[in-house]
Amino acid sequence: MRVRINRWKRFGLFVLSGLLLSWAIACTPGTGSNSGQPASGTSEVEFWTMQLQPQFTDYFNSLIATFESENPDIKVRWVDVPWSAMESKILAAVSAKTAPDVVNLNPNFATLLASRNAWLTLDDQIPNEIRQQYLPNIWKASTLNGTSFGIPWYLTTRISIYNTQLFKEAGIDQPPSTYAELAQVAQQIRDRTGKYALFVTFVPGDSSEVLESMVQMGMQLVDEQGKAAFNTPEGRAAFQYWVDLYEKGLLPREVLTQGHRQAVQLYQAGEIAILGSGPQFFKTIAENAPSIAAVSAAAPQITGETGKKTAAVMNLVVPRDTDVPEAAVKFALFVTNDQNQLSFAKDANVLPSTLQALQDTHFQTLPADASQIDRARMISAEDLKTAEALIPAMEDIQQLQRIIYDNLQGAMLGQQSVDQAVTNAAQQWEARN
Repeated sequence: MRVRINRWKRFGLFVLSGLLLSWAIACTPGTGSNSGQPASGTSEVEFWTMQLQPQFTDYFNSLIATFESENPDIKVRWVDVPWSAMESKILAAVSAKTAPDVVNLNPNFATLLASRNAWLTLDDQIPNEIRQQYLPNIWKASTLNGTSFGIPWYLTTRISIYNTQLFKEAGIDQPPSTYAELAQVAQQIRDRTGKYALFVTFVPGDSSEVLESMVQMGMQLVDEQGKAAFNTPEGRAAFQYWVDLYEKGLLPREVLTQGHRQAVQLYQAGEIAILGSGPQFFKTIAENAPSIAAVSAAAPQITGETGKKTAAVMNLVVPRDTDVPEAAVKFALFVTNDQNQLSFAKDANVLPSTLQALQDTHFQTLPADASQIDRARMISAEDLKTAEALIPAMEDIQQLQRIIYDNLQGAMLGQQSVDQAVTNAAQQWEARN
């Protein structure tokens, strides 16, 4: 169990699990709020978001003004926190019992504090008929041991962005939809172009994309008691898949030492053919590599035999120590209702987490002059119907990723067999402190 404060500093997955969303909404860091003390007889809700100013300042000022007009007994003070500072700020605030009343986090980091009883339990605060308005698989991302600690907000699914020119040079007509197809495509692209199909990182503290792929291939990470559940034929097959690609020279050697940013750079340089990202990344490609953007197209997320798709989620949590729990929950539900989710999703080019908002034509119908971002949004929205957070909400998830990646690297480098790697990983997980 992670109980010492200094070990929180090594929680890299806090940033990485929200990586797709950071591309979607990242903007200039800054802080701001609706200043002023609440009038006598009113409640004040302090609301923290992650790096949404200045791009969405007008949106939130309008949102808060509307809420306050409908609820004259509640005032909202908005504070925007830089992405890189949120972990330390909210940890310090929770420890000092000075946390805000509503906080924008991602489920992975929020889970760490949920395990310490930091958040208000929402099951007895939010009626079932309201909970059912949200995508059920996405709601589960903010639950721990069957208890809800967060309300889903904005999200995205990973799609495949691929270089049509490299595919053409390799004689490939369609992008792969499964990992089995990906292995074939990787060999063909390498043989005919000398380049790589993809770059996925195996750096333990970086992206969880490989861990998610293993779940998609049918590997179960842990059982209901949190014990290792991957020392199985499915687990060994998932390990073997990545070992084979590496040993065949179908992955750059740097996958063992470089993080996900390297994949972005290589794609923009035309050195890899496929990048797993969010629809919003098309804009980044257009700005940084116009020639690559001109030959880029979108395809559904690659998956395994399970057909599972992954989603990156942002949620709202209410600290247990809030002195205005009813007002805080009311405001959090207002921010995430159908109308406001739809409005924010359109502004931020992300996806909503409510069923009704997702049915809007914005996510269902392509305009006549559809751009690649439009097409990518349709694909992403379609995948969202079955997408879920594939990495379980559990306190030591980053430790599990490190153990699996370390042993997987050992097998990729020929230092141990796949069977040894899986067995060792399971034993190390069970023996953790």
